[in-house]
Amino acid sequence: MSLKFGFIGCGNMGSALAKAVYNSKTVDEIYIFDFDKDKTDKLSKEIGAVVSDSKTIASECDYFFIGVKPQVINDCFDGIKDYINPGSIIVSMAAGIEISDIEKMSKHNRIIRIMPNLPVSVGKGVVLTSCQNISEKEKQVFADSLNKSGVFDWLDEKFIDAAGAVSGCGPAYAYMFIEALADGAVLCGLPRDKALLYAAGMLSGAAEMVLKTDKHPEKLKDDVCSPGGTTITGCKALEDGGFRSASINSVVAAYKRTKELK
Repeated sequence: MSLKFGFIGCGNMGSALAKAVYNSKTVDEIYIFDFDKDKTDKLSKEIGAVVSDSKTIASECDYFFIGVKPQVINDCFDGIKDYINPGSIIVSMAAGIEISDIEKMSKHNRIIRIMPNLPVSVGKGVVLTSCQNISEKEKQVFADSLNKSGVFDWLDEKFIDAAGAVSGCGPAYAYMFIEALADGAVLCGLPRDKALLYAAGMLSGAAEMVLKTDKHPEKLKDDVCSPGGTTITGCKALEDGGFRSASINSVVAAYKRTKELK
């Protein structure tokens, strides 16, 4: 039996996940729908997906992703809830919308809730996942379908909003940091293209060291900082600017806003 995945909503995140699923080579058919025909036409050409409609996706796909904004997700389910196949699994990525909310809106109880981030489109993302009424085999099929997305992790739903405030929103903070570091290098005379290349490459490598060495970030930082050297001087400048406090506050602010969206 062929495995069918569907995507209702093909914005930045929906498209990124569709590409990750395609790259996994575990899914036989991918169906996509978005009111913006240009988006579906472009995505269809990239991954060979079938351009369809939301009702067909809900009725025919084994797993289907809801990639609409939290503010309109109820309207989305109003249009498809009578067409959802009892055996299908809904995959929601709406920030702040809990599994129990999805169940009420969809009249369906087989649900996976995910919090992905944009770098899944290049295989370096994070996908946080909770579920309800899903078998171990179905969980494995889903995990396999996103095996090219990056870090994939199951966790208790009560943690997903806090985790998403780091992994889901974090890329934007990282991009700001890369841009700011590059600006500093440009101010020191480095060409812009070189500055961006070095800042982005540095951040990617630093992240890989955290993931692969099992060392605490503080220890890795200390390994770079020589007594009285250039790096510790730069670290002091960051502390003087409230770097840690601003970073902590960014996560807390995103978490609070997630709760407000419900």
